[in-house]
Amino acid sequence: MQNTEQGSNVPTVRRRIISMVYEAFLLLAVDMLAVALYLLVTGNRQAPVYQHGLKFVLFLVTAAYFVHFWTDSGHTLAMKTWRMKLVMDGQRRVPFGIAVIRYLLAWGWFLPALVTCWAFGIKSKGEVCAAIAVGIVAWALTAFLDKDRQFLHDKLAGTRLVSVPKASAK
Repeated sequence: MQNTEQGSNVPTVRRRIISMVYEAFLLLAVDMLAVALYLLVTGNRQAPVYQHGLKFVLFLVTAAYFVHFWTDSGHTLAMKTWRMKLVMDGQRRVPFGIAVIRYLLAWGWFLPALVTCWAFGIKSKGEVCAAIAVGIVAWALTAFLDKDRQFLHDKLAGTRLVSVPKASAK
């Protein structure tokens, strides 16, 4: 689909979802390193405060990962592999504050399901996974409400994903 306002191709929803799956594997490696360092620093203590601390550290590490790449080159490794880039309107580079806002808004993929599970006391892994799956599908469908097929968090943050052409071999 051609985006006439920006003059650039918008990656398909399918391509963006596939990129996110690839991103999850890359992020898993980054988060595993963060967990290992956290457990080393805390002596692998298991008290609730340390468990909450680990979640907070993972939230910050994940934020640092995305915000760094979005503000630096406009794409993570997965986004580069799938030839897409995050930009502001007018193809401008994404500033730090907007990247942080986009990161927080992107929790819309998971947060409603997690809050619902917490509110209704849902704890079984199967039910939590099902709730998260429904939330992911619902969030993905927000792209079909936008004429440019941008996800809701991009629309709200004022950012957009654009396709990057293949590099020509010379």
